Amino acid sequence: MPSQPPPTGAESPEHPTSNEHTRSDVLTDQTNLLPFKQVVAVFMGLALCIVVSTLDSVIVATALPTISAAFNAGSVVSWVPSAYLLTSTSFQPLYGRFSDIFGRKAALCLGMTVFMVGNLAAGFSKTIVQLIVFRGFAGAGGGGIISMSQIVISDVVSLRERGKYQGIIGGAVALGYAVGPVIGGALSEKVSWRWCFWIDIPVSFAAMGVVVFVLPLKPVHGSIRRKLLVVDYLGAGLTLLGCTLVILPLIWGGVTFPWRSPTILAPLFSGFLVMVLFCLWEWKGARLPIVPMYIFKHMTVTGVYITMFMNGFVFFSSLYYLPQFFQVVLGYTPIRAGIFLIPLLISQMVGSWVSGVIVSRTGRYRTIIHLGFATWAVACGCLSTVTPKSSKAVLVVYMILAGIGAGQTFQTTTVAAQASVSRRDMSVVTAFRNFIRLLGGTLALAISSTIINNSLSASMKHLGLPPSVISSLVDDPSGLTSPAEIGLSLPTASYILDHGYTKGFRSVFILNASLAAVATLASITMIKHKELTRGDEDDLRKHVVSTEAKDSEHGACDATLTEVPDLEMGEIRKVQRSEDSASK
Repeated sequence: MPSQPPPTGAESPEHPTSNEHTRSDVLTDQTNLLPFKQVVAVFMGLALCIVVSTLDSVIVATALPTISAAFNAGSVVSWVPSAYLLTSTSFQPLYGRFSDIFGRKAALCLGMTVFMVGNLAAGFSKTIVQLIVFRGFAGAGGGGIISMSQIVISDVVSLRERGKYQGIIGGAVALGYAVGPVIGGALSEKVSWRWCFWIDIPVSFAAMGVVVFVLPLKPVHGSIRRKLLVVDYLGAGLTLLGCTLVILPLIWGGVTFPWRSPTILAPLFSGFLVMVLFCLWEWKGARLPIVPMYIFKHMTVTGVYITMFMNGFVFFSSLYYLPQFFQVVLGYTPIRAGIFLIPLLISQMVGSWVSGVIVSRTGRYRTIIHLGFATWAVACGCLSTVTPKSSKAVLVVYMILAGIGAGQTFQTTTVAAQASVSRRDMSVVTAFRNFIRLLGGTLALAISSTIINNSLSASMKHLGLPPSVISSLVDDPSGLTSPAEIGLSLPTASYILDHGYTKGFRSVFILNASLAAVATLASITMIKHKELTRGDEDDLRKHVVSTEAKDSEHGACDATLTEVPDLEMGEIRKVQRSEDSASK
């Protein structure tokens, strides 16, 4: 049954359409606004889920040298984080629609279980191949945790109040990124690299316990057979195949193989072809598409996706190459480099939370997004001027400025996208937003690495250094901090540092500043204001108030589902039509 675009005027989420692939006999509305006490308990569990997911994605960075030595893995060790990045990105779009079909709690618990099993097995790995495979398995689960947490928050909190909760989610993301490299370095240095994977498991168990026992989400109606019949299996297969074919060359390019190598170009072009086939199938063939093509008719949603691609590029480029700059140029240890990155991530936490509170209180988000990207662009421009002689205090100020700008753009864009679509499309829009951001981050790592490596190579070729030295320093630029150990004089190392690495770093952040500026323009021209209200939320809120009143009378908080009406899509439309007619 083909997927049809909504009719004219469907831009407003208050006027759902009757597309056959999203009929009320297929999807159940899982909105379940909760009283404040329950929201706090649920939110604590979701925040734990997000912290362990983001921490796990970066904890390996500072442990890679130890892991490489343990397995005598050489350059193959780079596949440990790459495998996680590959699967976490590829599986990201699937969680939104799967949670519509099988339920939010089921999708989140599945992701957490796969994540924990993968990490448990990774810690027991006996070979580097086993470690890579198990990290890839863990990524398939970890990829959906942040998206599912954002979707669950959107089910239990009204659209107007969502900003402050999503803002705290952004803070939890920053916290995981802040402590991950530090914890990874400390564990690999003081205990064992295996604990980099095991440390997540107790916290993950606690988080999943909260999800299972405290989160009173509505069950999705229908038998297992009926649910399995509406899964878009071809779309899921094309998604995974296309993402794999595109992401693998981005990981290999300029590192394992030259960019012009057929090994890079063949899968890259094949991946783009598969993506085109995916779009055609989702547009014309899928009964219940993983990514409905009509969502791109909403200008705000398209604008959010464009800005989130830029966001992912600039954020992950900064996250990976600022610590490397601290190690190569300032001579910091990996742990100290991770600690020096904390001002950026703490300011990002604050910026995200404050922005969320402002959105909840005012109902306005456009100005915050504009200012966030503009501030981020200025901060990246400032960081591009940093040299080995720059003041540490000035560098910290630049990072704080970048963190504040980044924090303003993370969760406010989630609210903007969710406000622009009907409730039934909220989950797929949210999941695809996170996928686009990770895809931008993957491309950032490939392009940033190429820029710095090319700059390093050019400076060393200018000096006439042997290929073996050039290859060694391109693979590990931190060797410039101890030039005597690799047979270089101090003046030679200083020249390479100034005219090679620092020049490449400057080019990366000029690119970041340019992309943040483009994102600013895109947000101004494409992201439109939508009122943060939905037609049926007043009715749902009345049930929440009555629930709290009954809880007060009985002296307990009832977590059953009977207090909130079991609204399905058809019933929501009926409420909205009666409100529209009443207003007329």
